[in-house]
Amino acid sequence: MPPGRSVAAVIAAQVLVQIGAFNLPALLPAYLAAWSLSKTEAGWLIGIFFAAYVAAVPVLVSLTDRVAARRIYLIGAGCTALSHLGFAFVADGFWAGMLLRAVAGVGWAGCYMPGLKAITDSLAGPEQSRAVSWHAAGVGIAGACSFLVAGVLDALAGPRAAFLFGGVAALAACLIALRALPASPPVAPPGPARGLLDFRPVLRNRPALGWIIGYTVHTWELAALRAWSVTFLTAAAAREALPDWVPGPTVIVTAIGLACIAVSVTGNETAQRHGRRRVVTWAMAAAALASLLAGWTAGLSFWLAAAAVLAWNAAIYLDSSALTAGTVQAAAPGMRGATMGLHSMAGYAGAFLGPLGVGLVLDWAGDRALLGWGLGFGHLAAVTLGGLWLLRRLSGPPAA
Repeated sequence: MPPGRSVAAVIAAQVLVQIGAFNLPALLPAYLAAWSLSKTEAGWLIGIFFAAYVAAVPVLVSLTDRVAARRIYLIGAGCTALSHLGFAFVADGFWAGMLLRAVAGVGWAGCYMPGLKAITDSLAGPEQSRAVSWHAAGVGIAGACSFLVAGVLDALAGPRAAFLFGGVAALAACLIALRALPASPPVAPPGPARGLLDFRPVLRNRPALGWIIGYTVHTWELAALRAWSVTFLTAAAAREALPDWVPGPTVIVTAIGLACIAVSVTGNETAQRHGRRRVVTWAMAAAALASLLAGWTAGLSFWLAAAAVLAWNAAIYLDSSALTAGTVQAAAPGMRGATMGLHSMAGYAGAFLGPLGVGLVLDWAGDRALLGWGLGFGHLAAVTLGGLWLLRRLSGPPAA
């Protein structure tokens, strides 16, 4: 298959795998009530996806340096389908939900970075960077639309219908992978064989490590906002009487996510023209400021809260593609799979902590909901700024 068509096919498969990714965050207010969940338990349900991803991704992505990417991708898409179908037909409480969310995390570990690596292995230079950007855009569009799809299907046929749709879409991704991904294993690099989980060479690559740290705090913050944005806007809407024409939180979060896809693509192009470190610095600083302010807007106005979620998302998305492209381009020859495996593992470790941290703060605040949202979102500023300092220290001179 020609490289251009192969890239488009892989991105289409990623969209289908990702279209049900945020069903649970989108429907979280209903599950909080139906399963009698505490905010901390809800944080665990969101976060265990990322914890399972962290455990699986170093093995699955590193294997792409040795076996055909198609095999790994089919495992991932199959696990994703199994998780969604389990939620549709089996899940009835916290522990069943935890198990199925963990299976979904393994599934995404087998799809996200292996799919991206399959794209980047056949490209170089600006084409490679743009492919990373468009891949991020496709995944982002699907993730944003998953909120709307979940909300619409829930309104029409209940929450199980949203998960059923996600399961069928993941099975369709398997069919695309069979056609688009290479069936033969990659050519082994010269030199002695490296241990499958030996990340020491990646850790010695200071520029790559800097971008990996930046991506870690990026996903920490993004996962927290994605997990709690619908619940946050639902709480803000409950404080005032809104007219019937106002769209629901799932629609608003979808619109925000779609608008921010353009920000992500623009951010990568801007980084190529004006310097990756410069763009990432401004984006992470703006995201830190937005996290400090966003939670308090729930007590002022629903529309102000929605605007704060939009601004914060935009700041986070601005450096999304730039951070991943920085890691890809800093990877040593023959080490791209391992480098991207560590990149993804560290990033999703942050993503596990983000939703859980917000849930813990909300439970600690109790009836003081405004304080809970203010501190739950606001503490992420320290995480972001700490990561930015380390990124700038490790990733090389400003021209990098």
